[in-house]
Amino acid sequence: MPLDFGETISQLDQVVESLGRGWEDRESRLQKLVAEAARVTTPDAKERTRYDTARGFLTAQVEESLLGGYPPPSLPPDWSVASVDGSHIDVDRHLPIGCYLINLGGCELRYGAQPDARFFSQPRLVAGPAGLHLSNPANPSEEEPITGALLGLERTVRELERLADGFQERPPELPTLALLDGSLVLWGLSGQAYRPFVRDAIIRDRLLPALARMRALAQHRPFALAAYVSLPRSTVVVNAVKQCLCPYDSAYCRQSCNNRRSASPPCDLANDFLDRDLFQRTLSPGWRSPIYRTNSSVPREHYGEQQQLYFYYLHGGEEIGRVEVPRWVAQNGALLSLSHALVLDQCQRGQGYPVAISEAHEQAVIHASDRRLFRQMVAEALERRGLPVYTSEKERSKRTPWV
Repeated sequence: MPLDFGETISQLDQVVESLGRGWEDRESRLQKLVAEAARVTTPDAKERTRYDTARGFLTAQVEESLLGGYPPPSLPPDWSVASVDGSHIDVDRHLPIGCYLINLGGCELRYGAQPDARFFSQPRLVAGPAGLHLSNPANPSEEEPITGALLGLERTVRELERLADGFQERPPELPTLALLDGSLVLWGLSGQAYRPFVRDAIIRDRLLPALARMRALAQHRPFALAAYVSLPRSTVVVNAVKQCLCPYDSAYCRQSCNNRRSASPPCDLANDFLDRDLFQRTLSPGWRSPIYRTNSSVPREHYGEQQQLYFYYLHGGEEIGRVEVPRWVAQNGALLSLSHALVLDQCQRGQGYPVAISEAHEQAVIHASDRRLFRQMVAEALERRGLPVYTSEKERSKRTPWV
């Protein structure tokens, strides 16, 4: 039976009406929260936001000031921006061949006296037990299938590796930004989701060498790496504000506060606000927030000191975006300014979203029609070799419904 849109609209109207009734209170709380945060001194903010295992929620670590802003830097005369994105077709148990496909797409856009644009699309098909599993070197009998969320992590690492490969032959004097879509934090490896050998295979053996190659490039040329998160839903800066305003110790705060809400003042001022709500109020178009260090367990415990992750928020004109950078960018004033100027320019050229990421996505995307054609290609390849072509009865039923 199809979705009852009449009933759905009725419920949606009730939700929107409820939101409207609370709008004035929300705006008043946000204004007060920003005013209270402005009174916090930088030394106090740095001290209060140091990593604390007793906290029950993730908090940004203040590096410059709790709030505030920095104006847009000037663009260099000539510069380039490169981006890589990826799409994949996951392992499908209804196919007669166990395999996955990762398609990497990317672009390099050059601006200034000699404008240019280069694009690529590069598919890679992986099949066979060795390619479809990660094995524990210390105990080969321990394996983890590369599918689902783990395949997404594999794709992210390949994007970074491909991005690092693309700069060896570029003019060393040309300011360049390597730009990725999404976060540099591999959130899927947090907690106990995977065994340690999986984390080592992804981070130690793949991610960190790619980041180290890019850091080495930055030693000899104006080169910065950044990742852009559109419409971020993070609350880590809001949590940092709460932490600075809260007069109680960590144990009490953990009992009465969570990541989004608090039962006690003054922390309840921040209830249901996102970081972008704060910076929509405090940043002018083109400006960035102060730099913060992420306290996520994955980079903190596994990325090493040189590749620790920092971030800032950027008012790109249309939205507040989150820009993540490694330590070697965050602590180099020239590279940090380069990332600010070029990400902002990309957002302005892309009507609010970095144009290089959009173009890389267009080269990488696998459409629904591509996925159907891929299934057909698998069947035809088997038939040409005289091998059996089969699928599950469930899959057959979906294609030929009874009613």
